[in-house]
Amino acid sequence: MPINLQIHLDNRPIGAAVATNFKQVSSATPALQDAEVLVQHHFLSLDPYMRGRMNDSKSYAAAQALGQVMGGGTAGVVVESRHAKYAVGDKVVGMGGWQQYSVVDGNALGAMRKVDTTNIPLSAYLGAVGMPGVTAWYGLMKICQPKAGETVVVSAASGAVGSVVGQLAKAKGCRVVGFAGGTDKCKYVVDELGFDACIDYKAFLDAKSLYKALKDVAPSGVDCYFENVGGAILDAVLSNMNAFGRIALCGMIAGYNGVPVPITQPQLFLMSRLTMRGFIVSEHMEHWPEALKELGGLVATGKLKFRESIAQGIESAPEAFLGLLSGKNFGKQLVKLV
Repeated sequence: MPINLQIHLDNRPIGAAVATNFKQVSSATPALQDAEVLVQHHFLSLDPYMRGRMNDSKSYAAAQALGQVMGGGTAGVVVESRHAKYAVGDKVVGMGGWQQYSVVDGNALGAMRKVDTTNIPLSAYLGAVGMPGVTAWYGLMKICQPKAGETVVVSAASGAVGSVVGQLAKAKGCRVVGFAGGTDKCKYVVDELGFDACIDYKAFLDAKSLYKALKDVAPSGVDCYFENVGGAILDAVLSNMNAFGRIALCGMIAGYNGVPVPITQPQLFLMSRLTMRGFIVSEHMEHWPEALKELGGLVATGKLKFRESIAQGIESAPEAFLGLLSGKNFGKQLVKLV
């Protein structure tokens, strides 16, 4: 059995996460039991939600255990199988974690699924045709429910989730405005993804200036907002929301290091009769087949574009993850393991 390199959570962050919170460990891969499958991971997904699990605090998911493999989505290939459903060479996605190999119980419901890479790259099943894509689809379609002609705004617009939100909204006939960090990302969002406008939030110092920048490109106000960031961007958008606007609350990365991020004008929810709903996409598995079918079709036909930042080797995962939290990635952040 192969030697397996893993990344464990060694200690919990105090404030911002740092590389020394993680530890690289080498272990022997155990022999397979009946119904088990050995998967060699080709790609590891790095996602903002992982930062919250590093804390030992109340959340929607259990805290990451210390001294154990960091959890995370993986895409790979079956290299040994003792389960009739899985054959050597099958392409699969699951939650294998920050390691080169995983042993999976083939009978465990939802632990792993086979994927077709004929027209869709394997890596896309961790992005546009995976959890981030379904997150975008659910938040937009089921919570925001935009109508043609409405204005949709999305933060972290060049990222794995935001980029899909904007493209789906454009396909529904909406005006779409993004927030992204830097001129290169904003240029990509407009020129490649087809957004109507993109605001470089790094060029503005506070919510007031962000408000004016948004007002300039969304003069008719905002009907739907897909929230990934929080902080000053949320305040700016709230001030621009139209009556009966809808907000899908996906993430608030501005507060992931434990510093409170207050909303400065909560009265706007009443004044504009706004609806904001937080959601966790794993709690809506009944919608995944519909979402994945639509997203897969769009990616396979080239109608849904995506971009990836790829770090090389399992040892690069901690620094790549820290870069993701500070916005250094451009598109979906992955680690290539093979």
